Amino acid sequence: MSGILLEVCVDDAQGLAAAMEGGADRIELCSALAVGGLTPSPGLMALAGPPPVPVYAMIRPRPGDFVYGAADLDVMRRDIDAARNAGLAGVVLGASLSDGRLDARMLTKLAGHAAGMGLTLHRAFDLVPDFAEAIEIAVELGFERILTSGGARTAPEAVDTLARLVELAAGRVSIMPGSGVSLSSIDALLPRLAVTEVHSSCSVGEPARNRRLTEMGFTAAERRVTSAATIRTMRTRLDALTTKP
Repeated sequence: MSGILLEVCVDDAQGLAAAMEGGADRIELCSALAVGGLTPSPGLMALAGPPPVPVYAMIRPRPGDFVYGAADLDVMRRDIDAARNAGLAGVVLGASLSDGRLDARMLTKLAGHAAGMGLTLHRAFDLVPDFAEAIEIAVELGFERILTSGGARTAPEAVDTLARLVELAAGRVSIMPGSGVSLSSIDALLPRLAVTEVHSSCSVGEPARNRRLTEMGFTAAERRVTSAATIRTMRTRLDALTTKP
């Protein structure tokens, strides 16, 4: 593994196998990546663990916002239990207040329930009005890393902000760029950022195999699939960037 770790997000068994085959350093296990990623099924978690590389399960019970109530908390606690029982290395968490700030009380409960597992703070962070405040909350709660696009739709659009986040984190929590991190953007993104890990889907477009499914609304005309070849190429690119004089 190079000095820059590659985390690959996947949402099905095929993607999980491709990520392992391609040489991902860590896997974020989800369902429904088309809506930003939701909690994977217990079956997919069981298939992933115990894995040859660290696997972190997304804990997001529904699409939409990250403002959660008591019923959502109960679901997420049970999902954390499923990830632990499957032997996964960690979980990916996030929770917001109605004004976009991190919900520190909710995150305290979730992180406490996940005690002993690795913790990633997801892109609920990108909605906060004060990045410095949010970083302090993440550090206090023991998160290992923050997955962020710097508050923009994609990370390449916010390189200057990401650089500032790295400075604010000061090595206490890892800033992991994600969203829009691809083979076409990595060369422009990384030389400007002192980061040790990046997050990417490493996916390619694939036409739907059954036109009738598309017509009936069961699937899009094109779906994204994890590509082992793309992961290998990204891994090689990251190695090259790390070893440049």
